[in-house]
Amino acid sequence: MKQRSENFHIWEYLLFAAAALTVLILCVSIGSVSIPFKDTVVIIFDTVFGVPIPETIPMPVIITSVRLPRVLCVALVGASLSLCGAAMQGLLKNPLADGSTLGVSSGASLGAVIAIAFGISIPSMPFASTTILAIIFAFISLIFILALAYKLDYSMSTNTIILIGVIFSMFVSSILSLIITFAADKVKSITFWTMGSLSGSSYSDALVLLIALVISGTVILSQARELNAFAIGEENAMHIGINVKRVKLTILIAVSVLIGVCVSIGGTIGFVGLVTPHMVRMIVGPNHKRLLPASLFTGAIFLMLADLVSRIILNPLELPIGVVTSFIGAILFVIIFYRTRRVCR
Repeated sequence: MKQRSENFHIWEYLLFAAAALTVLILCVSIGSVSIPFKDTVVIIFDTVFGVPIPETIPMPVIITSVRLPRVLCVALVGASLSLCGAAMQGLLKNPLADGSTLGVSSGASLGAVIAIAFGISIPSMPFASTTILAIIFAFISLIFILALAYKLDYSMSTNTIILIGVIFSMFVSSILSLIITFAADKVKSITFWTMGSLSGSSYSDALVLLIALVISGTVILSQARELNAFAIGEENAMHIGINVKRVKLTILIAVSVLIGVCVSIGGTIGFVGLVTPHMVRMIVGPNHKRLLPASLFTGAIFLMLADLVSRIILNPLELPIGVVTSFIGAILFVIIFYRTRRVCR
């Protein structure tokens, strides 16, 4: 009975899923042209099940072609980043860690910026060049970071991985600045992309994100018990039968794949993987069997609301979503940090 209570219950999944679905419909209905909540539900239902949309509903194309694919991508990116953040904080036992700690997001950004700045195009898939190049660079970054960590420290300690990730991110940042200097005519588009934006997202982007989240997310969720063991230290985890090196590599690869896909489609979006796991941990506790799935849903809700703010706060202008998440995330992080310090005292 005790073991069952440690897991995420079905009713909790349904509750979080209902909250995420409600926020999704709300974000789809609100915009420069607001559509009634009820009509939005009908449009989404008819689109999913292939039913003709009633002619009495005005401008359904705004929902089906613009807002719905964008909000779906936003939800999937938010869920992915939050899940990666919770996993990295548990793996590295560092409350300031998130999916970008490895430096893989920096590598993915470098690949995308190179594609944008130099107009690199893949003949058979010209519209997917930025995404493909970002994913390739994310994998190259992962291989380089893990190989260097293994070379410097055979045990691949968390401190070594964090240090190499930080150094690699700083190195990539200098290269990005150099590229922006030489690509003056593309500065605006590169800057907007690096601040994070999911405008113009399509259903194909959502499908790519969904596939990546299902595969990598399943791998991360399957390591919940091992992440709980990491809380007592790597040596103690090893003594109770945990293959520490295998668990590290499994989670690092899964996180890197997920981060690479997210960055390639949405750009660099900060604070989601850092703040949302802390908020969820205050509600469901530190047990990763509950923390990981709750972080997944909460990340989706957080980023959908942040995207809604970015669309309507300066209407008709649109803020990059990364600006909104950084602003909101910084405030929330200070509040969480202050409350945590008070509890510790």
